[in-house]
Amino acid sequence: MGRKVIVAACSLNQWSMDFLGNMKRIIESIQKAKSSGARFRAGQELEISGYSCSDHFFESDTFLHSWEVLARIIAHQDCQDILCSVGMPVRHKNVSYNCQVFFLNKKILLIRPKIMLANEGNYREHRWFVAWTKLKEVEDHFLPRMISDITGQRLVPFGDAVISTYDTCIGAEICEELWNPMSRHIEMALDGVEIFANGSASYHELRKMYIRVDLVKSATMRSGGVYLFCNGFGCDGERCYWDGGSMIAMNGDIIAQGPQFSLEEVTVVTATVDLEDVRSYKQKLGSRSQLAASVKAFPRICADYALSEGDEYNLLVDTKPIVFKLLSPEEEIRLGPACWLWDYLRRSGQGGYFLPLSGGIDSSSSACVVASMCHLICDAVAAGNRIVLHDIQRITGQTDYVPKDPKELASHLFTTCYMGSENSSLETKTYAAELADQIGSYHIGITIDVAVKALLSIFSAACSVMPKFRAHGGSLRENLAMQNVQARVRMVLAYLFAQLSLWARGKSGGLLVLGSANVDESLRGYLTKYDCSSADVNPIGGISKTDLRKFIQHCAKFFKFTALEKIYKAPPTAELEPLEEGRIAQTDEEDMGMTYDELSVYGKLRKQNSCGPYSMFCKLLHISSSECPPEQIAEKVKHFFRSYAVNRHKMTVLTPSYHCESYSPDDNRFDQRQFLYNAKWLWQFARIDAEVQKANNAIHRIQSDIKKPLEYINSPMVNSPQALNSLGSLNRQNLPNSSGVVVNSPADWNTCRIKEEAQSSSQPVQTMNYSVIVKDLQQKRPGDYSVREDSIDKYVRYSYPGRGRGMKMEMEPGNPTW
Repeated sequence: MGRKVIVAACSLNQWSMDFLGNMKRIIESIQKAKSSGARFRAGQELEISGYSCSDHFFESDTFLHSWEVLARIIAHQDCQDILCSVGMPVRHKNVSYNCQVFFLNKKILLIRPKIMLANEGNYREHRWFVAWTKLKEVEDHFLPRMISDITGQRLVPFGDAVISTYDTCIGAEICEELWNPMSRHIEMALDGVEIFANGSASYHELRKMYIRVDLVKSATMRSGGVYLFCNGFGCDGERCYWDGGSMIAMNGDIIAQGPQFSLEEVTVVTATVDLEDVRSYKQKLGSRSQLAASVKAFPRICADYALSEGDEYNLLVDTKPIVFKLLSPEEEIRLGPACWLWDYLRRSGQGGYFLPLSGGIDSSSSACVVASMCHLICDAVAAGNRIVLHDIQRITGQTDYVPKDPKELASHLFTTCYMGSENSSLETKTYAAELADQIGSYHIGITIDVAVKALLSIFSAACSVMPKFRAHGGSLRENLAMQNVQARVRMVLAYLFAQLSLWARGKSGGLLVLGSANVDESLRGYLTKYDCSSADVNPIGGISKTDLRKFIQHCAKFFKFTALEKIYKAPPTAELEPLEEGRIAQTDEEDMGMTYDELSVYGKLRKQNSCGPYSMFCKLLHISSSECPPEQIAEKVKHFFRSYAVNRHKMTVLTPSYHCESYSPDDNRFDQRQFLYNAKWLWQFARIDAEVQKANNAIHRIQSDIKKPLEYINSPMVNSPQALNSLGSLNRQNLPNSSGVVVNSPADWNTCRIKEEAQSSSQPVQTMNYSVIVKDLQQKRPGDYSVREDSIDKYVRYSYPGRGRGMKMEMEPGNPTW
């Protein structure tokens, strides 16, 4: 016997507060689900209003318009004869909830509020919503009259309940509830729920998808069932990108996977599942059945409906398990920011992007993201995506334009500019020109020296002094000011060209300025406030330098951009100081006083591990060695935190960046901290200094234990091993043979055969075997030694718990001779 049903999980590219567009996309997804034969359609979190409405959730209009959209959807002729769930905000008894609304044939079956809210990372749901705390309880919700006029209902159930059809039972989870250690699907599965619908708003981070896959698989592996994970697409108005990746799992296997990155506005993934397979799987789990027999029941909302309706449902072919395709971090960087830039461009109404292209890794990475966007657009148009074609024709102002070549498309959408100075090298100018040519951007080369000299002359006329570079005898302050004026001139020129370059070419519209500061430089503050890091948007601002270098290598192979191979090998430099014999004299890592790899480690410890200066030093202390002693580690940590504190104010004006890394310093929401610090960190650095002294003392003791002297004479204070210090007086005898030596000593002296093992970070394990005569066997300090046996005819064993591998001593009480 079989009981086969078709279910659909939807991913929509919604836009916060775009109620008309959101409604059209929801209706289209329902139409696609029905055309695929699905009898149940699950949607994403807050899909009616859009997830990123933020403080618009305080406005009554947002709730009113959400009900108006739901009324249109419920009444739509294409939304009948299919059970649907949609996400929207709902006010119940003047309290705001994040809800999933289940409806069928112009009737609302259940409004299910979110029980566990997300409040970490970029999430702030507690600011706008309240979690439903009445578990397994429902209340009556009074519907607005506009809904009652359509449904004929005045009251509907509101709360923690499940829906029972003729052939199965359906429950809902909302995003964070899957990630919580007490996920709601556990109790629902025990109470007989077979299909779970999770409406999510899970934003993209590098290497995050495998976590989602594991969570979805484990949700059905332990208790059986079918799990529909529905996640949104696109930039809905914020720094985050919702990367899709909707999936359907059954009994611990992924059986259907939606795309992770796409320019499609509506994607629907379906699967055919046999409910009898779910029931058989559940029955075989004996311990689960035992728990299920005693679980408290959920309120059940009965629906006059069956998912397996008809005579031919058993003829359907089951959807088989698949291996979920996970992208590499480099592929995620190539696709995610590119999709985010496309959404930002088409929704902003601008004519393209402008990028100051320096010929370095960072600006080249931003350029490659735009190139990737052009490739995705051409692929989407070739696949018949009419919305993308319409958008690109509107942006370019050419109603008959059909993009086929990404390089040719880039000439319409992408303008690059090399802003050289007397401190720029010929190599970077060449690299920038070559990369622009290979991408296809409209490239401009200018020099900024005239503007820089004009600004300096104004200052000189007012103050009667002229600042100089350090290389020309200037002070550190002068040197920094000379660099900053160049950087800020580039920002002003970038916006000038972005506004007028299309006009100069006889085209309409303006350009969005792209930034290219990476997450590590922002964390360290290695950027000029209001320089080229100041832009409209930054596609790489949430990506580490380490990942960007790998991304450059990936693009060189994937796009065949040969210029990237030279850019990858060049040392990172800002080129703001004078050249030495035509060669670069300034490098980023030398200026920062730390490497990019070190910065990545500091950033992860600071954010992911929540480390302050002292905790970070303690976590890094294990890497100490003769080449990098504790003092050097301490100085590195102090230098990082001094630089971080002095430059934190720059994060308040950081260009909106694509969120990609879990240790981003973005001050807007993700990393909320003060921006005025005592950069001396007096208390914290004093604790580090004390820990350095303790570490050095411990290292000295370990090294002393490894190199033991040959003789110990009657006192533990004379070069005796640390392990024997607490045993009292001792006397070591060198015995060339086993003839036996009588020691004139009191009768309470004892033979002690000792085996010691010790190890340092730079040497292998060393073992030493010898015998000593020990006097006054006793425990000097509690906890130093433990006695296992104490008998006249048995060995007494002591264990040393100190540093090193340890010590074992076998003692024969009362025997003063060998």
